[in-house]
Amino acid sequence: MKTLYVTPGENHKKWFIIDAENRPLGRVAMKAACLLRGKHKAHYVPYHDLGDQVIIINAAKAALSGNKSEDKFYYEHSGFPGGLKVMNYKKLLARRPLAPIEKAVKGMLPKGPLGRDIFRNLRVYADNRHPHAGQDPTPVEVK
Repeated sequence: MKTLYVTPGENHKKWFIIDAENRPLGRVAMKAACLLRGKHKAHYVPYHDLGDQVIIINAAKAALSGNKSEDKFYYEHSGFPGGLKVMNYKKLLARRPLAPIEKAVKGMLPKGPLGRDIFRNLRVYADNRHPHAGQDPTPVEVK
């Protein structure tokens, strides 16, 4: 028997859609990161982009448990002295509704060129409208 080895050029990318409405933010991000990496496939290798395309809808309606909407902070730095910006989840969601899910998924992907390439396969939308109906995405349930 021979080992099946699939190169990124031979890989066929499927489209998946995740509805984040009333679902925990971390679980949605974890499921999306797993699909983006391709860990659900039998021919997964950590050093190739063999994952699929993922669409996340209703990103602004993702749920957080407890007091995390006030207690969870996001940090950004401009690179200059005193350039630290701190925002809690509510403020960040009001300014940029896609940012919390994008930051969560990006943090679960590998760092470097491979992670940046994989992250380009993610599409996030704040409401339930998206322009990818022609790709016939398969719905994925997040528990």
